Amino acid sequence: MRVSWDIFCSVVDNFGDIGVTWRLARQLVAEQDMAVCLWVDDLNALCPLCPEADANLDEQSLSGVTVKQWPTRWPGAEAADVVIEAFACDLPAAYIAAMAERERPSLWLNLEYLSAEDWVEGCHGLPSLQAKGLHKFFFFPGFSAQTGGLLREADLLDRRRAFQHSPTARAQFLQGLGVDVAPAGRLMSLFGYENSALAGWLDCLARDTEATLLLVPAGRLDAELQMWLQIADWPVGASMVRGQLTVQKIPFVNQLDYDRLLWSCDLNLVRGEDSFIRAQWAGRPLLWHIYPQHEQAHLIKLEAFLQHYCAALSPAAQQAVQAQWQAWNRGEPMTQSWLAVQAVWPELTDHAEKWCQRLAKQQNMSQGLVQFYLNWL
Repeated sequence: MRVSWDIFCSVVDNFGDIGVTWRLARQLVAEQDMAVCLWVDDLNALCPLCPEADANLDEQSLSGVTVKQWPTRWPGAEAADVVIEAFACDLPAAYIAAMAERERPSLWLNLEYLSAEDWVEGCHGLPSLQAKGLHKFFFFPGFSAQTGGLLREADLLDRRRAFQHSPTARAQFLQGLGVDVAPAGRLMSLFGYENSALAGWLDCLARDTEATLLLVPAGRLDAELQMWLQIADWPVGASMVRGQLTVQKIPFVNQLDYDRLLWSCDLNLVRGEDSFIRAQWAGRPLLWHIYPQHEQAHLIKLEAFLQHYCAALSPAAQQAVQAQWQAWNRGEPMTQSWLAVQAVWPELTDHAEKWCQRLAKQQNMSQGLVQFYLNWL
């Protein structure tokens, strides 16, 4: 019989939590032949990522995954062989009791948020004794072999290379989004949180010597962009020109098409966790807007990643990337750091692909989860 997995997702940050768990659930089914049920407390967050989903259904099958509404009042359910508590959400007390009552108690995993901090390697896989004799193990995604790795489909990089080496595939994809790319100039994507550094960066692009087309999926930045563009309405598909910068609003796309968007661009501005990881698999330069936390705790995580990401860069490129990412996340002026980044752009482009190849040598996270279960047995 197939091993049963229950993944619990409480939607906190728009598409971050559901993005990771939906991607993980699909991969466990498609590549590891697991029987997976994804419990989600807000199915409306899943629908933009998976247009086939129906937010009004209590239970449905999507890409081989059983997706269930996680209601406020727990309906009762048999506990799975493996239970993933995504990002420290609280499991129903009755479900925890069912986990303990099994002939062989469930393997209980707390899937943690992504971090490159040094302490993660020491905490990955550690158990925590719970009530009724259960143990909960901490599973940390990460950027080294001593962590749980990153989500990556087995054929992802092959698909990406084939796409990036096919001008026809790129053109057809962009045309499907209503995008007409000029022969010259840069193409960038922007997916971020509200940011006081945004207007200044757009000013830089507008004043630049090179033309830029910036593609922005509909979302949280609409109001800020309309303010900068000085327009009252900005429908999907509309584009506005300011100096050397053209800003075009595109539809919010599903996960597969978002990968293609990242593969199509010269620079990707991303946010949170899921889009951040996917931008690294794109093999293109990126700029990360980390999820803001109280007392600026997120800046420690940002610096930890930069220490890893910049290690193989020249001193000039290290300084440029550090300054740009810090300014973007602190809401500070970006003129000088943007100029510095452009001065080392060929190196950053080469580095992005090498970084991707380095990460690809790790075991991917779904394999790591299954191996953890097998070792636990």
